[in-house]
Amino acid sequence: MSASAASPQLFIGLMSGTSLDGVDGVLADFSGAQPRVLAHHAMPFAPALKQELLALNTPSDNELHRAALAANGLVRVYAQTVQALLSDTQTPARDVCAIGAHGQTVRHQPGAFDGTGYTVQLNNPALLAELTDMDVVADFRSRDVAASGQGAPLVPVFHQGIFGQPNQTVGVLNIGGIANLSVLHANGDVLGFDCGPGNALLDHWCQQHTGDAFDNNGAWGASGSVIEPLLQAMLAEPYLQQPPPKSTGRDLFHPTWLAHQLRDDVNANPADVQATLTEFTALACVNDVRRHAADASELIVCGGGALNGLLMQRLQADLPNVRVLSSAERGMPPLQVEAAAFAWLARQTVLGLPGNLPKVTGAQGARILGGIFKA
Repeated sequence: MSASAASPQLFIGLMSGTSLDGVDGVLADFSGAQPRVLAHHAMPFAPALKQELLALNTPSDNELHRAALAANGLVRVYAQTVQALLSDTQTPARDVCAIGAHGQTVRHQPGAFDGTGYTVQLNNPALLAELTDMDVVADFRSRDVAASGQGAPLVPVFHQGIFGQPNQTVGVLNIGGIANLSVLHANGDVLGFDCGPGNALLDHWCQQHTGDAFDNNGAWGASGSVIEPLLQAMLAEPYLQQPPPKSTGRDLFHPTWLAHQLRDDVNANPADVQATLTEFTALACVNDVRRHAADASELIVCGGGALNGLLMQRLQADLPNVRVLSSAERGMPPLQVEAAAFAWLARQTVLGLPGNLPKVTGAQGARILGGIFKA
């Protein structure tokens, strides 16, 4: 993570994840041995944009037209986030080397259909360059997929740089819409993959039955009781048994998947289903920690799931010999980590350095990720 004095230093990272709650943006300084977040700004999606982005995760009419307009709408939120970061820090746009803009994943099918497959992140980096008058780096995942990789997760190498500890194994669990685990082994090796659903199913069920966008601190789930047969049925999902490298998304863990699981529990108490979904989300992650990071001393949790008190409690209860803690206790608040990772990935691209770890994604080799759209 160290940088020479001549290297670009200031980058903006923008992340809108599968949770679809909005955009997290950071302005990060890479002048020191560790990246430093100078500012963080969260910009929620307007309800209409959120609904359209969610709808575009499944086949529907007139997709190309709707996707193009949704990408434009997303980029306008990106641009507002950038301006807020610059304003909050009184930073001139010319001082920022580039923006790393992840885009909004609406399909993720690496290796499928024709042997190559695809991954689609809605974005319009050309428009973002126009609106901000700044260089933009985007489309990070497709090169890894072209090299026979999963295109995800891309954050483990960043996790290693900021959370890795000498001579001990550490797990880093990012719980966004989907949960992904980075295993930072004591010998320096890194493993990373998607465990299963993070907040996607929890948020969907909460929205459907309470009208709230998410289960605040897990309080609603805590009011229910786990339905053990339903939990075991969900844990039998074949994806959870697959060895890494692997990645997933809303292509698999979506409302129809949940409805299928609930076919024998259609009259279940909704709070009990929420409690069961929370335990399912926790155990999908815990089982992977047990399999792949049995010697971990800590599990550092980031993403929105780190703010769900019930989920954090269940992770700790199911991993009694591992200290489960928020990434904030290691110097970076949970909602900043992924955005900071894409600032770092943008920097790698600008410097002509690889951004993937082939051992993590399964790609044929290290690759420079993304394309650059000049101001």
